[in-house]
This record gives sequence, C-alpha cells and structure tokens, in this order.
Amino acid sequence: MTDEYVPPKVWKMDAENGGTWGKLNRPVAGSTFERTLPRGKQPLQLHSLATPNGQKVTIMLEELLAQGEAGAEYDAYLIDIGEGDQFSSGFVALNPNSKIPALLDCSLDTPVRVFESGAILLYLAEKFGHFLPKELTTRTEALNWLFWLQGSAPYLGGGFGHFYAYAPAKFEYPINRFTMETKRQLDVLDQRLANNCYLAGGEYTIADMATWTWYGNLVLGELYDAAEFLDVKSYSHVKRWAQEILERPAVQRGRIVNRTWGERWEQLPERHSAADIDNVLALKNAD
Repeated sequence: MTDEYVPPKVWKMDAENGGTWGKLNRPVAGSTFERTLPRGKQPLQLHSLATPNGQKVTIMLEELLAQGEAGAEYDAYLIDIGEGDQFSSGFVALNPNSKIPALLDCSLDTPVRVFESGAILLYLAEKFGHFLPKELTTRTEALNWLFWLQGSAPYLGGGFGHFYAYAPAKFEYPINRFTMETKRQLDVLDQRLANNCYLAGGEYTIADMATWTWYGNLVLGELYDAAEFLDVKSYSHVKRWAQEILERPAVQRGRIVNRTWGERWEQLPERHSAADIDNVLALKNAD
C-alpha cells in the first residue's frame, strides 16, 4: 500500500504533471510565443483539431453546407495541441482560454471571434437558422441537452478518459469514481433515447451533434478503447442513436476534418473546400 498523499499548504508546480499531455499543462494563461494565424478566403475561419470538441463544429459546418448554406464555407486550419499551437499569440487572441476549437466569422464588417464549442454551435445555429428549433418548448429542450453535454463531457474526457487512458499510472479510486459517473451519464442518455429519436425529441439538433462526438464515439468504440470496459452494448438506445447519426453524410465528412490519425481516408489536417474532403474520402474505396 502506497503512502497517502498529503497536499502542501500552498500548491506549487515544481515539476511536470506527467502523462500523455502533462508537459502542456500549466497553472497560468496567455501566449508563450508569437505566431500569426493564417487566414484563407472562406467566410468562416476555423482553428481546431478533430478531438470530440473539434468534431462538433466541423460536423455542424458540413451539415449547414448540406442544407445549401454557402455562407457556411470554411477554412479549417490545424491546431496541434501536442505541439502547443494553442499557446501562440494568434490563437490566444482568438481564444484566451487556449482550447480548441476557435472560430472567426469574417463575413461581417468587423470579424467576430467565437470560442467554446457549445457557443460556436449556438452561434452558427442562430446565424443560419438550422438545427435549433424555433418553437420555444422544443428549442429549450435542445438547449437543455446542449448544456447538459457541456457540463457532463468533462467528466468523461478530463475525468474518465484522463485516468483510464492517459494518466502516467493507474489508480483505482479515480478510475472507479469517473467510470461510475460516465456510466450514469450513459444511462441518462439511454433512458432519454428509449422514447425519442433524438435528444430534443423528433428533430436532429445541435444537441445531438455535440453529444454524439463524445458519447456516440464512445459507444461506437472510437474513444479511449473503453467500449468493453464500460459495457457499452448495454446502452442499446444510445448505440442506435449513435449509429444513425454516424450514417449521415455530413457527419462522415465533418469527423475527418483537422484529423491526423487513423486510416488514410480519415485524415484531413486542413480543409479549404468541399473537394478536399471528397479527395480524402475517395481513398476509402482504394484501401
């Protein structure tokens, strides 16, 4: 049995935290180096990575383009968080929290920055008038679930995912604690989806896009290699919902943008036109 950790009276960061992302963690904000962000020709400029939070936005943009919204055309530039790109002066000016994704809407006289993935989804839904119901009751239900996701996903990512997959050592207490909470959240979703096609009811909304990238990827075996550990097959309604959303063409397109891992047809570090995605997806049939 190891000795119990006794917190110091005043915490100080004396060494790196360790683990996969430990060297990037620090207790202060702000940029660490000067670099201007690139800017393309499209109305929307996205700086991101295809983590679940990044996928939320690229899926939304591809869904908007599928609706015929030409104003949703976008340039997507890679922010390699493993290399610390999120701490450049240009990115920090776009998002002072140094987290992906971050969006700049250049279609307006004065460009508007939008950060936090949920805020970006809401901004785009209101700007283009899609994927957020206009009727008050169903709109509120969609926002209920969007904000549920924004509050719940950190327990899955920073809690379960960190201690189960990324921490430099495995410890029973945090893994048990966050596994219990992740399974509780999956049960919340499963009960909701038992009698509803989508989270807000019968209509696909930004709440589904946001939640799918985390919990959909999880039950489909795409997150933390933890599907068996969490017994995800027992959440049959979540799995049905996750598979149906995966089959949407815009989801298949959006999930690969700013991605640098996986099969060749899943990797598109940057996106500047629809043809970029078409060319990568064409590799699926070639492999």
